[in-house]
Amino acid sequence: MKATTQHDVEEDRKIHEPRLWCDDGWTARVIKNEDDDGWAVEMIQDGQSEPALVGPWTMGRDKKNPKPLDPPAFFTLVKTATEVLRRHEQQLHASLHKSVKIDAADGRLTVKLDIVPDEYEPYAVLSAYDELGEQLAQVQVPPTYKLNVQSASEWAAGGFRKPR
Repeated sequence: MKATTQHDVEEDRKIHEPRLWCDDGWTARVIKNEDDDGWAVEMIQDGQSEPALVGPWTMGRDKKNPKPLDPPAFFTLVKTATEVLRRHEQQLHASLHKSVKIDAADGRLTVKLDIVPDEYEPYAVLSAYDELGEQLAQVQVPPTYKLNVQSASEWAAGGFRKPR
């Protein structure tokens, strides 16, 4: 009896059909475009329920059916969907982690706001660091706290007391 290897399992998950490709951790599915008479393709990463990418798909030569998926098209779709996910992660990170530099009595400081998006009790952590990266202060603030040069400067000038 032959033992099943990881390679065998991965080979079993590969599907290369004209309207459905499953390979390399992704599924490409050609679907009817709900907005018009054409076709669309959706890219879903393994383990996810929502598509990372949905876009128009080319009509075949008969102008009725979709062009079949092929290796170059699938590779391009994976590359594009991966880039979309990467940009989304960068945008999310930027919205949860903000930083400003200010001139204060203690010298040039970096003030950071890190939002913790807890489902039940979200909050944010406001912190100040000197030029060497040593933490000078840290307080918990509402996740709606607006960090900018003015608010950071006022916080530092006020002795790093918890902002109201």
